Amino acid sequence: MQLDEISTLAKVEEELARLRDRLASGAGQGHRTVPHTADLRVEAWGPTREACLAEAVRGLVDSFAAVAAVRPRHTAERRFIASSDEDLLVAFIEEVIYRLDADGEIPVAAAVRPTPDGGVVLTLSLADVHEAEITGAVPKAASLHDLRCAPDAAGRWSCGITIDV
Repeated sequence: MQLDEISTLAKVEEELARLRDRLASGAGQGHRTVPHTADLRVEAWGPTREACLAEAVRGLVDSFAAVAAVRPRHTAERRFIASSDEDLLVAFIEEVIYRLDADGEIPVAAAVRPTPDGGVVLTLSLADVHEAEITGAVPKAASLHDLRCAPDAAGRWSCGITIDV
């Protein structure tokens, strides 16, 4: 068991190193999923905090559904204020999971913009989840373990969150 955990941790570290290399090479903005023991790890990056957070939402959705061909039914906005960028990341992921569970809606697009008071607005273009092709395990919750959201020395943002599936 302990050797499996060490092996998985080594794989995660390798993926993080590749992500850092992509950031350094100017990949700009994007996301990827990383294997994680019995869970899912979403890594995202962008030139700003807002771009990075939006990519994390896209990465979460892409981890379990194909939505490229799905047309949204409506757009929803929600304003958030949090004590940390990590708390914002968790709040965004929990918002997506809540909409899946409670409303049967899936984001087909996500955008984030700052507000003058230091908060942010998350805008989700939403469709009925039954219109999407479900390709993986649907997320159940955000984990606070190994959570991060911060800029690097060059000012490029990256974040990572583990998702219970």
